[in-house]
Amino acid sequence: MSFEEKMDNAKNRVAGKAKEIGGKVTGNKEREAEGKAQSMMAKVKDNAIHAKENIEETADNVKDSAKGFVKGAREDSQKEIDK
Repeated sequence: MSFEEKMDNAKNRVAGKAKEIGGKVTGNKEREAEGKAQSMMAKVKDNAIHAKENIEETADNVKDSAKGFVKGAREDSQKEIDK
């Protein structure tokens, strides 16, 4: 997650919480709901970005493991040929 994305999501969480509290204080249910929704969307976006990063890391690990497996299989095959 880029620094800009983190800051944008943090801004949306804070702004949403402020709207939510403002709505509660003034009795404005619509503003309160809007604030909750804004905060939740920022959290969802954070979670989606973290999930994407985890998937990319897992894919890299699988790729590295596959390369290691192929290298090992080639070495084993070469040893059998050299016998």
